[in-house]
Amino acid sequence: MVFSSAWFLFGFLPAFLVMYHAVPRRQQNTVLLAFSLLFYAWGAPLFIGIVVASLWANFYIVRAMDGAEASSSFRQKAMWLSVVLNLGLLGVFKYANFAVDNLNELLVWGGSLPLEWTPIALPVGISFFTFQSLSYTLDVYNRRQAALDKPTDFLLFILMFPQLIAGPIVRYTEVADDLTHPDRRAESTRKPGVFWDGFFRFALGLGKKVLLANGLAEPIEGWMSDGFGSLSQAEAWAVVLGYTFQIYFDFSGYSDMAIGLGKMMGYHFPENFDHPYTSLSITEFWRRWHMTLGRFMREYVYVPLGGNRLGVGRMYLNLWLVFLISGLWHGAAWNFVFWGAWHGLFIVIERLFLGRWLARWGRGASMYTFAIVAFGWIPFQMPDAVSAGKLFNALWQPTDAHSSISFGFIAVLSISALLSYARFWPGGEQLAQRLFSRTDRMALRPLWLIVFLISAAYIVAGGFNPFIYFRF
Repeated sequence: MVFSSAWFLFGFLPAFLVMYHAVPRRQQNTVLLAFSLLFYAWGAPLFIGIVVASLWANFYIVRAMDGAEASSSFRQKAMWLSVVLNLGLLGVFKYANFAVDNLNELLVWGGSLPLEWTPIALPVGISFFTFQSLSYTLDVYNRRQAALDKPTDFLLFILMFPQLIAGPIVRYTEVADDLTHPDRRAESTRKPGVFWDGFFRFALGLGKKVLLANGLAEPIEGWMSDGFGSLSQAEAWAVVLGYTFQIYFDFSGYSDMAIGLGKMMGYHFPENFDHPYTSLSITEFWRRWHMTLGRFMREYVYVPLGGNRLGVGRMYLNLWLVFLISGLWHGAAWNFVFWGAWHGLFIVIERLFLGRWLARWGRGASMYTFAIVAFGWIPFQMPDAVSAGKLFNALWQPTDAHSSISFGFIAVLSISALLSYARFWPGGEQLAQRLFSRTDRMALRPLWLIVFLISAAYIVAGGFNPFIYFRF
């Protein structure tokens, strides 16, 4: 089930909100957990038992670890057991097929028979909830927080349906008070306008997804459907530019909807995007794009690897490794590894010398950032190197092929670009702050209600597209 579906908008969500706010506040988490399990089982019924069992086991491992003495060897062993449990499940379900496929290619190349293998299906959202579970284990191990008392609270923290499938990646400390103190949560939802503030944030995200991301996605899928055999040069550029804005509004729209749903329930999730295409470097881009993933990688991968404490050479290696891991986290395929290496390469180059040059360009440096990011989306988007090569070649080779770019596509692309660079408008920073502040958004209720109604009408009339990040 996805947020931009008629089932969710007119069935699941109204039923949940009515029941959630009708029961006593101390029963709200029970209702939320029940609906979260239903939400996940709706799309992945075969995996819900495995997911719940693994989380239940992880809860008791971490609880036992937290009760051990700091100097106890059991504490460290329990931590590693939890890490292995989480990463083991991720490895089996997400990377086993990739590993066997590559091993078979080597075996065939060496003249041996390939291994027989039955492909394993990928549980939806496993990358996101695995990282949340890992962060909980490591934060408890490092005494940043105490372990939860009830397994149902841990299940709810990981499986809460607004952020279950595609983030944001939430740390326990960010929702601890909301999760374990029903009076504080209820007080938040009783504040004037808070519920509607969440609804309008949800409407904003729904509009991003349905009106912008989907408006770009449909023609792009049409151009890609024939394998780029008859793609004109203009259409090739439309694919690259369109996908660059499509993935931003698709993913940031989901994050907006998740944050809005959280507010409607009295939960406060972290922001995940901050005008990333206005960044003046790739380094800054990763402080503005998928911010919760960047924070996780910095705190739980980069710092444990040594960060910048082990010399300059090791720092550059650590940075590159982090982005290789980030690429592999997105998908078990070499195109994602290449995409991570591409970003890691420019992060290192900026640290070496390019960052000093970019600082002199002012806002013009955003053109460099956009170019690097847009070309990086080519391998991210394409299923194989052959397809990526065809698209890249089509960008630079004029053909006699007829261009089928419609006025509607150009209009949606232009609006997407204007909104992406709103911070650079005269007074744009102040305008953005007003649009996204709770007080001013209350004054704009009619606008957000219209956005919601138009988006809902599109969904009912034309179906929906799954979110891009659902497959990660």
